[in-house]
Parts: sequence; structure tokens; C-alpha cells
Amino acid sequence: MATGQLFSRTTQALFYNYKQLPIQRMLDFDFLCGRETPSVAGIINPGAEGFQKLFFGQEEIAIPVHSTIEAACAAHPTADVFINFASYRSAAASSMSALKQPTIRVVAIIAEGVPESDTKQLIAYARSNNKVVIGPATVGGIQAGAFKIGDTAGTIDNIVHCKLYRPGSVGFVSKSGGMSNEMYNTIARVTDGIYEGIAIGGDVFPGSTLSDHILRFNNIPQVKMMVVLGELGGRDEYSLVEALKQGKVNKPVVAWVSGTCARLFKSEVQFGHAGAKSGGEMESAQAKNQALREAGAVVPTSYEALEITIKETFEQLVEEGKITPVKEVKPPQIPEDLNSAIKSGKVRAPTHIISTISDDRGEEPCYAGVPMSSIVEQGLGVGDVISLLWFKRSLPRYCTKFIEICIMLCADHGPCVSGAHNTIVTARAGKDLVSSLVSGLLTIGPRFGGAIDDAARYFKDAYDRGLTPYEFVESMKKKGIRVPGIGHRIKRGDNRDKRVELLQLFARTNFPSVKYMEYAVQVETYTLSKANNLVLNVDGAIGSLFLDLLAGSGMFTKQEIDEIVEIGYLNGLFVLARSIGLIGHTFDQKRLKQPLYRHPWEDVLYTK
Repeated sequence: MATGQLFSRTTQALFYNYKQLPIQRMLDFDFLCGRETPSVAGIINPGAEGFQKLFFGQEEIAIPVHSTIEAACAAHPTADVFINFASYRSAAASSMSALKQPTIRVVAIIAEGVPESDTKQLIAYARSNNKVVIGPATVGGIQAGAFKIGDTAGTIDNIVHCKLYRPGSVGFVSKSGGMSNEMYNTIARVTDGIYEGIAIGGDVFPGSTLSDHILRFNNIPQVKMMVVLGELGGRDEYSLVEALKQGKVNKPVVAWVSGTCARLFKSEVQFGHAGAKSGGEMESAQAKNQALREAGAVVPTSYEALEITIKETFEQLVEEGKITPVKEVKPPQIPEDLNSAIKSGKVRAPTHIISTISDDRGEEPCYAGVPMSSIVEQGLGVGDVISLLWFKRSLPRYCTKFIEICIMLCADHGPCVSGAHNTIVTARAGKDLVSSLVSGLLTIGPRFGGAIDDAARYFKDAYDRGLTPYEFVESMKKKGIRVPGIGHRIKRGDNRDKRVELLQLFARTNFPSVKYMEYAVQVETYTLSKANNLVLNVDGAIGSLFLDLLAGSGMFTKQEIDEIVEIGYLNGLFVLARSIGLIGHTFDQKRLKQPLYRHPWEDVLYTK
């Protein structure tokens, strides 16, 4: 066991199993104390590497993240404290690994419930190698104005209130982390504050004992008096009794053992800690307090009297000239985190993203205000989800059914169309699913699948302006613009696209009005008189029918309809639908283990 001071203003630690709040509290304490370097040198997160952003005062810093203890110790050879936030299941193994590193001197184990046999092995190894274990089941420790472990002493407000940002004259040790916070406050009220405080942990076998730390404090010149807070159960306090009797401690020790109320219960009582259970008269709080008193410790008559006892002991040392009270200094202001400042109403900050279609706050996600569970319970389909996320309202069933039909009919059009061809070539080049899919999607445009919006836009404009099919087609011809939604490379007037017929049949059966579709059919009649391949294609059918859906449902204003067409909603249908087929082509090529595609030279016209 170390015989002197454990920490200093230059002490750095490795933090095992990333926890944002305790690390940030350590860094805030560093800044409060005026440290020049952060006390956390590195973070160990098994299986992860990189950096973690945190704040050091006003400055944002990047702390290295290592995947193994060995790598972290090699990268930060001056970091000699290992703070272990692993669960009780892995705390022993990781702590032993840390103890075996030559650079690690102190290991703090936060977890409760570490198996006692494992703890004994850790203690034995640490003692034989002159290393220190704090815990298990500890909040850690603190050297005022220099270094603290994890959540020790709680919030910054509590640290300032307890004057822990600068060193005092009192060494404090306790089994309880929670009571340590209380005692830091008590000691600060009646003395110049603590110099160092340690919570050894409440398990039956702590890695270091009360007497270990009292003997350390006795060797630290800045510590002028010690305060000990024990508890019933176990016999740890008796090692301190022996040290006092043997004259190993020559500074005043104020001590109290909590749990005197246990005698009021008829049966044995287990208090909060695993070790806080009296196993006989010697382990009772009364017996321990009496033994400490007889050994020379200053023991009050009750816990309520502990504060005045500490005060009197401190004042006596001041009178004797053994303590010169520390001059008070004003600590710097810790910048408040934006989130907490917003929550407390101190500041307001603009948001960076606006979302009106979904909300993932609360117990379950909502689409346009409709809870996910409601969507499932009502048996709604993909069309209903699209109506909520795209149009921000629940459309009538015939509308959502039409959307689903469009998706089904446009899901694929064979391997020869340009989008599918690009996807197939990319998949055969060994690329992943997303790359293959995107390769096909990037082909979608005015000449392949991207004409739905244009078809709707031009048909709507012509119909709303009262143009006859002849006037519409001829005006487009004069502008040099092909009529979107008209024309097919394969289909003819005598061989119509079955998909178009199915869409028209559904609309005529279910839509309240099909005025835009009928106008598109009239345009087709005129264009067929010019050429047999100028038929209404699936883009034109979907574009015109979607206009009828929007206008006929009575759920959209004219302005909303114009905006939907302008933004590109309708092409979104083709993109969504064709993604299904492109994904299928990717899987098909990979399943067939097709080799890299090379276009045959016979199919290329080489010319000068």
C-alpha cells in the first residue's frame, strides 16, 4: 500500500467503459481547480477506437479512445490512475489487467457486487506489487484542488459549496460515497476544508482499508487532522484501533461509526452496503466507537455531535499554531452546458432542422401525429404510411390503394431498361447493395422514369387553361418539347401497356372524378393519329391520375396541388417503386455469382 499522497495537480487517469457525465465532471473539476491539462488522458472502450469530444472549460477537446487497456497504457505512459466503470461482471478481469500494467499505480472500481473471491485476488496482487485499489462499490476519491475520480463529490455546485476547488487541512476517509458528500459539506462548514477524501467502498472486502488511508494521511504534511466515518459490520475499524494504540498515528483523528440504531431492531438488519451488517457485538457500531475512543480517537456521543467535534478539534489546532487556515480564493465560473441552460430557461437557441412529418420523442414514433401502434392496430398499409409521411394526412382508402398499385406496377420493368442495366453492371463489379441501388437510381430522369411530374405539370396546365388536345400538342411541338407521358419504345396503339389499362380501370371505378385522365386520353387519341407509338405511357397515366386523386379527394387546396407537382412528389413514387426492383436485380446477380460485365465489342460501332 502506498505510504503518501496518491494524487496531484498533474495526475492523469485512464477511464474504462465510457460514461459521458462522470468524465465531464472530472474535466469541469480540472478547470475549476485551474489545472493546465485535463485529468482524463484517454478512454478505453473495448472494441472501439477514435476520439470522444468533451469540454475543458470553454474549449472543446478530443480525448483519444482505445480498444484495449494495453494500447491505452502504451499511448499514455504518464497516466497512472485507472478508473473502472465496468459492470460487476467484468470489473474484476479488467481491473486485474490494469494492475498488471507497469504504468498503473491506482485502480478505482466503481461497480457493486464484484464476487468476493475476485476482490481478494485483486487485493493480494495489489499489495504484493505496492499498488492501491479503491473499491469495489466506491464513488472514488478526491484531492481538493488537484484531482477527482468520476462522480466523487457530485455536481460542480456541491464542489464549490464544499470548497473542494482548493486544498484544506483535513484528510477524510469513509466507507460510504453518499455520506462522503455529506461530510465534505460538514467539514467545509467548520474547518478550512479537506485536503484529500477517499470512499473505500461498502463491500465486505474493500481493496484498501480505513487504516490504510489514515496511515497515508499521517505521512502527508499538508494534512493536519483526520476524520473517519465507519459503519457497523466487519472489523475494518479495529485495524485503525491497533494503529492508534501502536502510536503509528500522531495527528488528531475524529471518528464516528454509524449504525448505532441497529440495536433498536429485534433481528439482524442489513443496511445499504454489503458489509453494513453486524455479525456480533464486536461488529456493532457501539463497540467500534468505544474501541476507537479508548485508542485515542476523538469520538462524539452521536452523529449529530460529529460536526461540533470536528469544529472543536480544528479550532484547537489553529490555536496551537499547527494549522494556518487556507485563504479563500474565488474559483472560475464553469460554462454551463447548452442543454441544461435551455432547460433552465437561461438561454434560447435556434434549432437546426425542422420536421413536420414524424416525431421520435416519447414512447413511440409518430407519423404525422399518428402513433406507430395505431398504424399497426388499424391494419394500415404502405400507401397509408406514404400518405402520412409525404402528404401529412390520412388519405381515403381508394387513394392509398392507388398509391400501392402504382408501386406494384412500377417496381420493375425487366433487366434491359437503363436503370436495371446500371444496377446489374455495378452488382457484377462486386459493389455492395447501396452502391448498386444508387447506380440504378441515378439513371432516373426525364428519359427514364422521371417524367411523371412533367406529365402532370403539362397536362394540368393545358387542361386548366382550356387548351384542346390539338392546341396543346402543337404548342409543345413549336417549343421543341416532347409531350411528357406520351410515347413508348415498344407499345403501340394496338398493343397498349397493360399497366396503363389497370390504372385507368381502377380510377374509373373508384375515383370521384377523372377529368385529367380523360384529358390525357384525348391527347393520346390525337398523338396516335400522328404515330402509332405515341401512346399514353405509365408516366402519363400516373401523372394525370394523381392530379385527379389530389383534386378529387377534396383534401388539397389548389396551391398545395401546384406545390406537390412542383416539388417532385410524383417522381418520388417511381423512385420508391423502382428501388424494389433494383434491389431485386442486385440480389439476383449476387445469388447467381455473375462475373464482371464487359460489353461485347461486336455491339459497338467503332468509327472515326
